[in-house]
Amino acid sequence: MTTTNTHVTGTARLNFAKAAPKVFRALIGFDAAAREGLAPALVELIQIRASHLNRCAYCLHMHTNDARKAGETEDRLHMVPVWREARHFFTEREQAALALTEAVTLVADAGVPDEVYAQAAAHFDEQELAHVLSLILAINTWNRVALSTAKIAGTDERG
Repeated sequence: MTTTNTHVTGTARLNFAKAAPKVFRALIGFDAAAREGLAPALVELIQIRASHLNRCAYCLHMHTNDARKAGETEDRLHMVPVWREARHFFTEREQAALALTEAVTLVADAGVPDEVYAQAAAHFDEQELAHVLSLILAINTWNRVALSTAKIAGTDERG
């Protein structure tokens, strides 16, 4: 097996996109469909928060850069991990999405509490909520792919 992706410890890992191109393309399609109709800033906040929680440096680096390119401020980017203590930086809609992101990402801890779901449902119509949930599922999948294959922060090949 030939691979170009190595972990910082030197352990070779597979190149997921090359090893399973059909699966990789399906994930890209799922991710693209999940984003439809959602504001780019909201998309990036969700992806950044999930990546923090999953400790995925590769995705965190990628999505903070994407957020900056989309016009996100440094102040808000710095406040994402502590958004509950800095609510004034985020709209109620963004707060509802961040809370849902945390609950779904950490689902094994306490499930998705009714109040978290109800808050999200109060700020998003059914289609939007389905897209927010899909985006949360997508970024959690990407985080797991990046962590499992030891992707290195700062090596985004998207171009």
